[in-house]
Amino acid sequence: MIWQTSLSFDTPGRGALDVTRQVARVVADSGVATGLCHLFLQHTSASLMLCENADPTVRRDLEMLLSRLAPDADPAYRHDAEGADDMAAHARSVLTANSLSIPLADGRLMLGTWQGVYLWEHRHAPHTRHLVVTVQGEAQPPAR
Repeated sequence: MIWQTSLSFDTPGRGALDVTRQVARVVADSGVATGLCHLFLQHTSASLMLCENADPTVRRDLEMLLSRLAPDADPAYRHDAEGADDMAAHARSVLTANSLSIPLADGRLMLGTWQGVYLWEHRHAPHTRHLVVTVQGEAQPPAR
């Protein structure tokens, strides 16, 4: 069985947005008990991450790390058509990931205790981002 849908998220600008609940709802609605949930973000200046969900300083520190690896307004950048964060956002996206696969069991994401799924916006301005969620596997047995 395969189930696919697209979710839209409005980001407030640079930072991590927890999308775990929305993805878990798609999995529950799919009726798949055992299988795989694949997430694909349709953008080149945002990414996905599986990250610590209890302490927000982890995400803040990851943002600081990426700012060192891909700083805004680097004078060596040639691609800056959309502003000082344009090329930096693309570099951050390439250094991270635009897709994730998470196993499913008993109709739920098999996330660890401290794991959450985050949409990581790399632009300073708010954006609407689109996430394709594909759930594949064996359907739940009918209730008796």
